[in-house]
Amino acid sequence: MSANFHPLVYLIDYIMGMIMWTLIGRVAMNIFQKEDSNFFFMRIFVKFTDPLINCFRIITPSFIIKPLVPLYVAWFFYMFRFYLMPYLLGYSVMGMLSFPLESEIAIQIYQIFGKN
Repeated sequence: MSANFHPLVYLIDYIMGMIMWTLIGRVAMNIFQKEDSNFFFMRIFVKFTDPLINCFRIITPSFIIKPLVPLYVAWFFYMFRFYLMPYLLGYSVMGMLSFPLESEIAIQIYQIFGKN
């Protein structure tokens, strides 16, 4: 990683990144499965993301259709990670692919496919 932040910063970003991608995964899975499906992965997505969706219910507009609500909540995590975290750390902009979680994944993909 290019920046030397306190490990707690990375931990917070990793947790928020996993939450964000899990919410996005729920929206993607909902394309193929109903929310009340017996499919194991859909039950896991619903079980882990429902508490977050309930927490954001107060600021979720009523015109957003139910299957897209997790994407709306994921947007808040993205905005926090992309704008608020760099601001709190003293940076004006960190740039694309500067998220630690996604940077680590990109590095692994580049190594797997032979890109340096």
